[in-house]
Amino acid sequence: MANNSGTTTVQLDDVLERSSTLNTLNNIDTVQHHEPRTSFANNRQQAPAGGSSQSDATVGPRHKLVTFAPDDPENPKNWSKAYKWYCTLVVSLTCFVVAFASSVISADIDGVMEEFNVSETAALVSISVFVVGFGVGPMVFAPLSEVYGRRIIYGSTLLFAVIFVIPCAVSKNLGTLLACRAIDGIAFSAPMTLVGGTLADMWKNEERGVPMAAFSAAPFAGPAIGPLVGGYLSDAAGWRWLYWIQLILSGIIWILITFTVPETYAPTILAKRARKLRKSTGDPNHVTEQELDPRPISEQLRVFLTRPFQLLFGELIVLLISLYMSVLYGLLYMFFIAYPIVYKGGKGYSSGKTGLMFIPVAVGVVLSACCSPFVNTHYISLAHFHGGKPPAEVRLIPMMLSCWLIPIGLFIFAWTSYPWLSWAGPAMGGFPVGFGFIFLYNSANNYLVDSYQHQAASALAAKTFIRSFWGAGVVLFTKQMYSRLGDQWASSLIAFLALACCAIPFLFWKYGARIRARSKYAYAGDETPADVEKAKQRPAEAGVLADADDLRRAISYVSNP
Repeated sequence: MANNSGTTTVQLDDVLERSSTLNTLNNIDTVQHHEPRTSFANNRQQAPAGGSSQSDATVGPRHKLVTFAPDDPENPKNWSKAYKWYCTLVVSLTCFVVAFASSVISADIDGVMEEFNVSETAALVSISVFVVGFGVGPMVFAPLSEVYGRRIIYGSTLLFAVIFVIPCAVSKNLGTLLACRAIDGIAFSAPMTLVGGTLADMWKNEERGVPMAAFSAAPFAGPAIGPLVGGYLSDAAGWRWLYWIQLILSGIIWILITFTVPETYAPTILAKRARKLRKSTGDPNHVTEQELDPRPISEQLRVFLTRPFQLLFGELIVLLISLYMSVLYGLLYMFFIAYPIVYKGGKGYSSGKTGLMFIPVAVGVVLSACCSPFVNTHYISLAHFHGGKPPAEVRLIPMMLSCWLIPIGLFIFAWTSYPWLSWAGPAMGGFPVGFGFIFLYNSANNYLVDSYQHQAASALAAKTFIRSFWGAGVVLFTKQMYSRLGDQWASSLIAFLALACCAIPFLFWKYGARIRARSKYAYAGDETPADVEKAKQRPAEAGVLADADDLRRAISYVSNP
């Protein structure tokens, strides 16, 4: 927070999560390629816990901080582009399969109703509980990935998900189906939120645009393809095969991501290196930044597990971007119900033929993803214009241009959905919606990652949390909404909501930098040794650091000198 003199102060506990070097900042060496390097002064004034205005100099053991060297081959950002692209495609394919699993069962809700003799609303809960899991899981898995690394979370959660697809396919009652779908939703949620952090681990800011587009396409292409495949598969083999296809695809991606994608989270990689150094040298002072944190693991986990909620409800950028993405996500799941209403109910189409109507949405998603290299080239030119350090708001430009496509497509879908009109009208309305989705989603992800780089996974988890609950609710009330308002006005209601959300990127374009400047979680940018020295020379008060910006610069330089 800012005081009257313009100096920024921050509670010491608020920044402990970002760096464990606060109490030992001046008592460390830095180890790169196994070579120690003295990088800081020997002493630091540390405030006593009692809050006295006087402070005594304390000297701790001389630690040797293990970090990456500039060209370190173990640093994921230094991997070859071919290998980084392989990892990007595998994790993106994982997201596609997860999104596919969420939507494919919508093709034959009638089969579940008939076999278990339940209402349509009860059968639709099998979609809702899965999507709710998408919101609950990331609030745990994303923070855990920032403690234990990405790879173990990917492998363990996906294995759990694969196992629990089986009882869904052989379930004898609705209760078993819903319980296992809920477990699958939670377990499958990890890739949907970890991929953004994984891409931030591997790609530099100016390179991340195209990889992020590949990831952004997956959550929207999967739901568009799911009803298409599911429609014909259920017509041919019944609703249970909608789960067997999930088992086959998820089993393949579990093998790929578990055995071919290595750890990308830098602190976890460095922790492994530090353990090897301690064992090979016999010197216990080889440590990583995280290992310097004096708090017990239970306290660290508490901070990490509450961080997504703090970002969601304490950061205006995260909250509004999450609300906007929730509207879009809800729209996508609304389509699963609206398309059968318009085509099966209004025109008498079969499940397979109705699934074909999703093709324009999928085409729009793919074409917009293909445009991402041009968007990225434009971003790089803007990065050069800003001296290599563009503000995060530059990421909003594609969003400001494409946000209008969503309400346009929805209005087309709404007012061409009369039963006596051609099938082409509502279907073609899906094209601008699909085309606009990726630009919006990609921009939102990049903006959150650029704004909260060191808490990227937690910021994306916060977004996923709120959008998933909205998507789950939409599934349950869409049919009633269409029944009460009519096909045209029900779709128009969502269109007007999407139109109102178009103000969000323009709001952040104007005020985003000011909001981030006052944030205690926002990324502070690249740092230099001079910033470190400046931070160390400022006086420390009881539990309060005189300049939070200088502290963040010091912390970031310790991690990435």
